[in-house]
Amino acid sequence: MAPIIEARGLTKTFKIKGGTIRALDGLDLVAESGRVTALLGPNGAGKTTFISAVATLVAPTAGDLFVAGIDARQHPKQVRQVIGLAGQYASVEPAMTGLENLELTARLFGLDKQRAKSAAHEVLERLGLAEAGKRLVREYSGGMRRRLDLGASLVGAPRLLLLDEPTTGLDPRSRMELWEAIRNLVADGTDVLLTTQYLEEADQLARDVVIIDHGHVIAAGTPDELKSQGGRDVIEVRPRHHGDLDAVAEILDKVAAEPTRIDADTDRVSASVDGGADQLAAVVRLLDERGISADDIGLRRPTLDEVFLTLTGQTIDTGAAA
Repeated sequence: MAPIIEARGLTKTFKIKGGTIRALDGLDLVAESGRVTALLGPNGAGKTTFISAVATLVAPTAGDLFVAGIDARQHPKQVRQVIGLAGQYASVEPAMTGLENLELTARLFGLDKQRAKSAAHEVLERLGLAEAGKRLVREYSGGMRRRLDLGASLVGAPRLLLLDEPTTGLDPRSRMELWEAIRNLVADGTDVLLTTQYLEEADQLARDVVIIDHGHVIAAGTPDELKSQGGRDVIEVRPRHHGDLDAVAEILDKVAAEPTRIDADTDRVSASVDGGADQLAAVVRLLDERGISADDIGLRRPTLDEVFLTLTGQTIDTGAAA
């Protein structure tokens, strides 16, 4: 099966006062059909520019881009017929009902009145909003609005759904509800490309993860493959008493292969190590010798956040703040 997205040497420059900005810099990316592909990177890495190019909202300066086998630079109108796009914020009309929002969007996709009504009801059912379909959107929770916004991109039955940071601003429960909706879409045959700054989101949803920085791909693979690239295992300790954080860090420094990290907000100390199981046993002995009690101690693989730090030199949160 042909890739749903294939970009080769994709470049996009924007003119600014005094020069140009190269948002995409020879980007090569292949997203296979039948799965979720997540695009990670700090702000300014080129994620939204790439999504916009796939959606034909911006024209690449150079390179090749194929969407569902269609040359997006030569035939943008054909590409628009096979994609759906949901941006970072819900764009539904609060003064209309959920059903009316979807019916209107379906008509804009070119469906006749009867088909639009049928498509709207089907999408509401798929997204768990059937009972709320006749309520005004202003009465919806934030999570319900995001799901409705997702539904608006689905009434045209796209082959590819583009999601640009779809869970921005949602509480944890709403985020998990949207994740489940996305999983169901993929199970029903919709391909998904999403950008996200939530590493957990990529880990939960994506079969393939692509990390970009400064407009080009710096790593790609499954979450497990990227975690292997992250290198060393991690020992993590949560002492019973907040005042023991520095003492725990001193102990971990004895076995750490990299600088020990203290997270004072969660009372956790972590360190990357070589020879994980042996080093964990050594840490347990040292904690016992110092009389330090721990509520939690364990050995784990690196998280995607730590992989991102290894590959880019910054955490995803640091990139967002910048």
